[in-house]
Amino acid sequence: MTQTIDTKTVKHVAFLVRLGISEEEAQTFSGQFSSIIDYFNMLNEVDTMNVPPASDIANAENVLREDEVKPSMSREDFLKSAPNSERGYVKVPTVLGDE
Repeated sequence: MTQTIDTKTVKHVAFLVRLGISEEEAQTFSGQFSSIIDYFNMLNEVDTMNVPPASDIANAENVLREDEVKPSMSREDFLKSAPNSERGYVKVPTVLGDE
């Protein structure tokens, strides 16, 4: 089952993410995206009924150390090094607007 991503769809997605692309780029991406989807469709055809799920294929072990409480810089010293503070906290510029 071949599913194609046409240039109209590529241009629409590019518009949604505010990415300017040329007609030539849209055609190139259209072919590349269609190839990727074809590959995933090919993987869907593989019979995996008797294959056990793999939760950790690398057999990784937790190599992190236990947390230890240690003395740290005092709040006052920390706030002295902050560019701007207010009422005991670091003050940062508003990121999401005037809410």
